[in-house]
This record gives sequence, C-alpha cells and structure tokens, in this order.
Amino acid sequence: MEGFNNILTMFRFLLPGLWVTLSVTAIALVLGFGLGTVMAVARVYGGPLSSRLAAAYSIIVRAVPVVVIIFILFFVIAAFVDLSPFLSGALALGFASGAYQTEIFRGAILSVPRGQMVAARAIGMNRLKAIRSIVLPQAIRIAIPAWSNEVTLVLKDSTLVFVIGVPEILRRAQYASARTLEPFLAFGAAAVLYLLMTFLASRLLDVIEQRTKLMM
Repeated sequence: MEGFNNILTMFRFLLPGLWVTLSVTAIALVLGFGLGTVMAVARVYGGPLSSRLAAAYSIIVRAVPVVVIIFILFFVIAAFVDLSPFLSGALALGFASGAYQTEIFRGAILSVPRGQMVAARAIGMNRLKAIRSIVLPQAIRIAIPAWSNEVTLVLKDSTLVFVIGVPEILRRAQYASARTLEPFLAFGAAAVLYLLMTFLASRLLDVIEQRTKLMM
C-alpha cells in the first residue's frame, strides 16, 4: 500500500510538468506548421531567391542540434528581446520543427497533380488563391501521416527545454529523483506519462487520417 501511495504521490508531483510539456509542444507545432507551410510553398512556387532562402533555412536548421538552437535563443536572442525560459524553449522547438515540416509539406505539395494548378488558373484563380484554396488543402491531407510522426518527435524533443530550467516533466522528475533518492520511480513515472501522451496523440491523428481519407 505504501508503494502504491508513493507512485500516486510521484504522479501528482509530475502533473504540473505535464501541462508545461503539452504547452511547449503545442506552441512548437503551431509555429512549425506556419513556418513549414510558408517555406514549402516558397520552395515549390517561389522565385529563385525565396526558394533558395527557404531551402537554406531547411538545410541549416536540420543540421543543427535542437539543444543548440535553444541555447542560441535563450542566451543570445533573449539578451535583446525579453523572453522567458518557457517561451525561448517553445520558440526554439517551433523554429526547428518548421525546418522538418517544410520538407513534409514540400513533398506533399509535389504529390498534388500539377493539373490541379492548371485547372485552377484556367477558371480564373490567381496563383496565390489557387495555392491556398486548391493545392494546400490537398497537400495537408497527404501530409498527415508524416506530420503525425513529427508530432511525436516534437513531444519527445520537448524534454530538451529542461536545460534552460523549464519545469516540464523531465525537469520535475530529475528534481524528484534527487529529493527522494528514487530515480527509478521518478523517471519511470515520467516515461509512463510520455508513453501515454505519444499513444493518445498517435491514435487521435490516426482517426483524423482515416476521416480525411473518406473525404477524398
């Protein structure tokens, strides 16, 4: 009974970190989605300059470890802009995720038949409206399986923000381990929470993917 109470106490201690983890992940995914779609469109439909800039962003950011981007944003950029550790970590993850989402959406856009754009232009749509109304909705549906994988990766990468003091699950587990001298219990509970979040996110995105297939 005492062991069960210890487990419950540990989960209660980690729960505030769960909301921090979910918040960091949500901000990163939304920012990454915005950056990814814009950069993907620039790579496929942009002029030579915008296409090269988008390609440079994707290549360079994917080559740099995420933790380095977090340190740059927190210790360098935050010296000029007032950013909290939480916001620094979330923005850094979003900036990094945007590079990977660029490639996800670029591949999806290229999978949309070119005739869709030709047909849209033929009925009087300008280029921007055709991309927004015809190409992107189809590309986003095509990208869902790959984007689902990115969700789980960003969720796990959210552990990296603990290096700048953000009290997410891993940070609180580390503190609990040092305080109770029970690292297996602390990090085991953290692992269970990550497993549950990843499972639920995967299941939700699987349902969304199946529904979008029925709509196509």
